[in-house]
Amino acid sequence: MEQIFGFSWSHIPEHINPVFYSFGLVKIHWYGLMYGVAFVIVYLLVVYRIRTERFKYSKDTIFNFMLYAILGVLVGGRLGYIITSDFKYYLANPLKIISPFDFSNGLQYTGILGMAYHGGLIAVLLIYIIFCYQKKINHWHFADLFVPAIPLGYAFGRLGNFINGELYGRVTTLPWGMYFPLDPTHQLRHPSQLYEAFFEGIFLFLIFWRIRKRKYFDGFFLSLYLIGYGLARFFIEFVREPISGAAFRLGPFNLAQIFCIGMMLVGIFIILIKKPAK
Repeated sequence: MEQIFGFSWSHIPEHINPVFYSFGLVKIHWYGLMYGVAFVIVYLLVVYRIRTERFKYSKDTIFNFMLYAILGVLVGGRLGYIITSDFKYYLANPLKIISPFDFSNGLQYTGILGMAYHGGLIAVLLIYIIFCYQKKINHWHFADLFVPAIPLGYAFGRLGNFINGELYGRVTTLPWGMYFPLDPTHQLRHPSQLYEAFFEGIFLFLIFWRIRKRKYFDGFFLSLYLIGYGLARFFIEFVREPISGAAFRLGPFNLAQIFCIGMMLVGIFIILIKKPAK
């Protein structure tokens, strides 16, 4: 493809430094910063909605829920990755679950690597249910407040994966394929992180944000998100490189695709039970 910023499109990942700043053994990765940006963006968009639309929630309520949600994403995402990637390895090396250091080749700071979206989703849903119950909040209504903002935050998370050079796609011969420095085979691969950033992030955000003021029924946006994300991720999984150790399959579908099918079914079920009868 054409030259971009002085070098070929396919080699862009090889020219990106995943470390934003380092001091001593500690390194601050763009990956972590992008996740931070994602949470801030979601928070600001939700606060904007409560200021400009008919949502009677305080900024404190939004902020407190976001703190719990961040914890859910980190803990649930990490546990989900451990269970679905190489559970036996982490069972034999439990320190690897929470340690940001690698001792295999001297002392190196690596950060805590490996997160699974569906693990984070399950954890956040549990926290969300408990939070709404304790605060006596209509959980369908509260979900519809947050959902239109979530995809844009997710897009930044996937850009973080791209900058980090991880979660790349399968080998391809397509002209927009890329070489990723973490790929031991150094082959041209699908930039699946960018696919996800666009289809599961930017594309869904533009649709949701445009129609966010429309009111069909409580839970409408939650149902759309489950179906929309599930559908996009389901097809992108066909070009994503499987995570090492994640060997479980059901016919032609991997574990992530099975979860996506479940998400879509739940989304359809919500529509069936919540859609007002004509």
